[in-house]
Amino acid sequence: MRRRVLLLVAATTTLVLVAFLVPLAMLLRNAAADQAVQRATVQAQALTALVVTTDREALDLAVRQVNARTDQDVTVFLDDTRLGVAVDPTPLVELARRGRSESASVPGGQEIVFAVQRPGSTTAVIRTFVPDADLTKGVPRAWLLLGGLGLLLLAVSLVVADRLARTFVKSTVDLAAVSHRLGAGQLDARADETAPGELGVVAGALNGLATRIDEALREERETIADLSHRVRTPLTSLRMDAESLSEKDGERIIAGVEAVNRAVTDVIGQARRRGVAPEAAVTDAAAVVTARVAFWAVLAEDTERALTVDVRPGPLPVPLSQADLEACVDALLGNVFAHTPHGTAFAVRLDPVPGGARLVVADSGPGLPAGPVLRRGVSGSGSSGLGLDIVRRAAERTGGAVELSPGRRGGLTVTVTFLGSR
Repeated sequence: MRRRVLLLVAATTTLVLVAFLVPLAMLLRNAAADQAVQRATVQAQALTALVVTTDREALDLAVRQVNARTDQDVTVFLDDTRLGVAVDPTPLVELARRGRSESASVPGGQEIVFAVQRPGSTTAVIRTFVPDADLTKGVPRAWLLLGGLGLLLLAVSLVVADRLARTFVKSTVDLAAVSHRLGAGQLDARADETAPGELGVVAGALNGLATRIDEALREERETIADLSHRVRTPLTSLRMDAESLSEKDGERIIAGVEAVNRAVTDVIGQARRRGVAPEAAVTDAAAVVTARVAFWAVLAEDTERALTVDVRPGPLPVPLSQADLEACVDALLGNVFAHTPHGTAFAVRLDPVPGGARLVVADSGPGLPAGPVLRRGVSGSGSSGLGLDIVRRAAERTGGAVELSPGRRGGLTVTVTFLGSR
């Protein structure tokens, strides 16, 4: 932006200077030529009285003195005599002999002739010649001064424009920096509303937006905290009831309650961290997938589902928190139990890939439902449609992706790739 402002000011100033200095330069040249011609005319006219009143010797002396004092060439043409600078009669001299005084531009300068009527004689002609050097005397120096003045004015305009451009650019850069800080979660960042012109208006709007986002996040945290408090009370009662059951059933229900409790705790933590720059987290995918498959294996046994597990030995680090990765695995396995009939076999496989890991969950159920099932809130089987969206967002945060495809023996295969770059 700064460079563009300087180019614009330079172009505008140059056009103004050219429009002003070029006519002024031509005016100076014409004025210098007019002054030289006027001086020559005055000197030639001074000889007019001498041509009429003095004799030839006195007139010759006067012409010589004029030529010695000036750079002009003065010649007086009498009947058959030529006084002063020896030049041949020119067409303009012949015209003056017929009684007309004229001036004209000739090669090398300006020629001026005066017709003087002598008593009892033919018309005498006073000729003066002004060379080009006199016509342009002082013009090159004046032009150099004008050029220097133009360059000085251009330099001053560029300095002033640079100072103004720095002000605008600095305000723009500061505004962008505040936007980046807000995007990184620093909601206390504020822009300078005293920035010049419309930038100050934008800064005020950005500050208002940041304040509104901060208020909305605070309300969200309060709402989630209240909701979590309401959920934990029945969870505590459910845990106490589970402790009174048989050891096998009690342990399974307590494990489920603990999982729900951990999920609620994680939601509260995420709500409290909302608006704060996220911290880097790395989790061993092999350990998490093994643990969650072991949890779901009990339910698979109860529903007579054949489970095949192929988890490569870890560690297989992925840039997700343990809670987020557990939520992904639970969403995928939960979909198998929710959308396939009892007795449907499924398989879980975790393989290493360059920089991350690939999780594959395949079942032999009814297959992929129609519609954009990866879009949040969209489901082809009557569910909330949030499970696969949770998986998709988690994978995309690592730079990976989710792929849905039909299995080789029917059913659905979900392939989730977690990469090592955010």
